[in-house]
Amino acid sequence: MSVRIKTHIWAAALIRRAQASGAFVYIAQKGDPDGGVALVKVRTPDGQASLYAPERNFDGERGYRCVAEGAERVIDETIRKRARFDPDLWTIEIEDREGRHFLTEPLFKD
Repeated sequence: MSVRIKTHIWAAALIRRAQASGAFVYIAQKGDPDGGVALVKVRTPDGQASLYAPERNFDGERGYRCVAEGAERVIDETIRKRARFDPDLWTIEIEDREGRHFLTEPLFKD
C-alpha cells in the first residue's frame, strides 16, 4: 500500500536528496501544496534536458518516467503548455552534470 505524501513535502525531500549529491535544484513553479502534480526537469551543462512526470504502474504504485528529452528550450515549451491547463502544477528543476534525476532513491530510510 502506498501512502500519499503531500506535494510540498515530497518536493522538499527531492531537493535535499539532489543537493546532498552536489546538484543544483530549485522550484521553478509552485502549485497546490497538498495535491499538485510535480514535473521534474533535469538539465545538463550541454543545453539538453529531460522531463519526468508521475505515473502509476499496474500495481497502482506511483513512480516517474521520462516523457520528453531534447534541447532545454523544447522541454521548457512542453512545461509551459502543460501549465496552461493545470494551475496546480509544480515544476522542479535539477541541474546535474551527470543528468541524474534522484527520483529512484527512497524517500525515507527504515
